This record gives sequence, C-alpha cells and structure tokens, in this order.
Amino acid sequence: MEEDRPHTNLPAKTLGLDADLQKKHQAMLDRLSNRHQARLDTSLARRSDSANSSESTSSFLSRFSASKQSIDSQLADSRLIATSDPSRLRSHFANISSSISDLEKLVAENSYFLPSYEVRSSLKTISDLKQNLEILNSELIPKKKFSFKNKATAKKELPKEPEPIKPDTVSVSNFKLPNSPGFRNKTNETLVKKLRGTEIGEFTLSALESCEVRLIGCCNAVFMNRLKNCKVYMGPVIGSILIEEVEGCVFVLASHQIRIHLAKSCDFYLRVRSRPIIEDSNVVRFAPYCLDYEGIEMDLEKAGLSEETGNWGNVDDFKWLRAVQSPNWCVLPENERVGKVRTEDIGS
Repeated sequence: MEEDRPHTNLPAKTLGLDADLQKKHQAMLDRLSNRHQARLDTSLARRSDSANSSESTSSFLSRFSASKQSIDSQLADSRLIATSDPSRLRSHFANISSSISDLEKLVAENSYFLPSYEVRSSLKTISDLKQNLEILNSELIPKKKFSFKNKATAKKELPKEPEPIKPDTVSVSNFKLPNSPGFRNKTNETLVKKLRGTEIGEFTLSALESCEVRLIGCCNAVFMNRLKNCKVYMGPVIGSILIEEVEGCVFVLASHQIRIHLAKSCDFYLRVRSRPIIEDSNVVRFAPYCLDYEGIEMDLEKAGLSEETGNWGNVDDFKWLRAVQSPNWCVLPENERVGKVRTEDIGS
C-alpha cells in the first residue's frame, strides 16, 4: 500500500511548473498579438499608400491625355496653315515643340510614383509626337534646293520661301530646358552648389565642357544637356533626371527615374528606383552609386533612396527591341570603377 501513497512534494512542484508555463504561454500570446497588430498597421499603411498612388496616377493620366489631345489637334492644323498662311508655320511648329517639351517634363516630374509601364507608354507617346512633328516639318518646310544663278538673276525679287525651323527649336532629339537655377556655358571649371537648406526645386546643367560639377544635398529634378568630358557628382534627386547629348562624361547620380538620350562613351554610377532608360546611345557603361559626403545618408533617406535596388544594372534600351542584350550598354568592370568618391561639403 505504500506504493499508492502520494509524495508530499509533488503538488508544490506541479503548481510551480504550471505557473511558469502560464507565464510563458501568456508572453507568447502577447508577442503574437503584437505581431498581428503590427501586420495590420503595415497592411493599412500600404493600402493608404496604394490609394494615394492610384489617385496621383489617375490625375497624371488625365493631364497627360488632355495635353496629348491638344498637341494632336495642333499637328492636324499644320496642313491647313501651310495652305492658308505658310508664314505662320515656323511659329506654329515652335509652339508644338514647346508643348511636347512640357509634356515630357510632366512625365519626368511625376515618374517617381508612376508604374513603370505607364512611364514606358508615356515616353513612347512623346517619341511618336516628336516623330510626327519632324515629318510635318520636313514635308511642309522643305530645305532650299541648291542651284547655280548668275548675278542678274540673283538681283531679281523672288517670292521668299518660309525659313526652315532651327534644329534646336523643333528637334525631336532635344528637350526644352527649363529656366531654372543651374550652371550653363562653362569650360574647364569646378562648379559646386550646396542645395541643402535652399528652396531650389529644379537644377539645370547645360553647355559644359571639361568641368567638374558637385551638387550637395537634394532637389526635385535635374536636367542636363550638351555636356562633354565632364564629371558630375550629385546628391539624391527626389524626382527624375533627364540627360541629353553628353559625351565622354562620368556621372554619379541617385534618383527615382533616370532617362538618358544621345549619350556616347559615358560611365554612369547610379542608384535608381526604376530601370534606367537609354535611347539613341552607345558605348555607355553602368555601375552602382559611389558618392559619399557628410550627411548623404540623411539626404538619401529624404529622397526615398536609402536602399540599393540593383536597378543600376537593369537598363532599358528603347532603340533595342530584341530579346538579347543590347550592344549599346554594358556593366562597368569592377577593376575599372572609380571606387568611393568623397566630395567635401565646401559650401562655397
């Protein structure tokens, strides 16, 4: 019968174990509850961001569509103007070119929140509009034919033909540079601008040769045109960067969207949220962003570019539609990269 007698210490130990298990169980329940609440909060935040993005995209598409219809209407009027008043064609085409440039700027300013397929579609539409304008320009304002004339014939008063439009006015390859702060028409200079603490929204680099440019801090958009043998070191851009007609340059850039047109023999060190776009470019190479200066981590976070996406190596060539790799660009070999670039915030 002694075997059936319970041990006097067993209930106390059992109670102690039960209490510990209950505490652990409750702690586990608390952790699960907190994790579930955090997931709910994240889900609600994402839904809110998605809703805001959808509203912004809808607003952009509405504005883009209205502008495109207006440009289409102006293009359709060109033949009528050529018949009724040919002298107006020059200014008419210049206005259309300006409208197309404004449309391209609209895409650049809004591309950081647009889905990639909307950016592609919009840029394709703009390219088509430019091509239509070029066709009309060459058809309705043909170049003067060369012919031999003697002096007597040259003195006769002949009806004047409408002057051809200047290439920089209606060129399908040039976007219209905004009248924003920037550096223009410089040679062999070191150009430094401290953007942090200023209210500069857009910045322009134009007609620079053999210059070194340092932009420290954030801005909303950057436009570059006609740069040769330059080095450009730039802090993060909140919106987009448009680059056109550059040769023999090195660019160190961070932005949500980067479009490159007519680039030749250039190296690009990028951090970009969407895939970089090149068009009519060749011998261009890409590597990851390598700029460093005091406060750059704060600037990257402000611009929403604190994380490396790897898109610097996912380049879209709009003039290469085949499934194989475009021959116009490549990844810059590691043994040829410049390494970390440290730019002093001299603020002068």
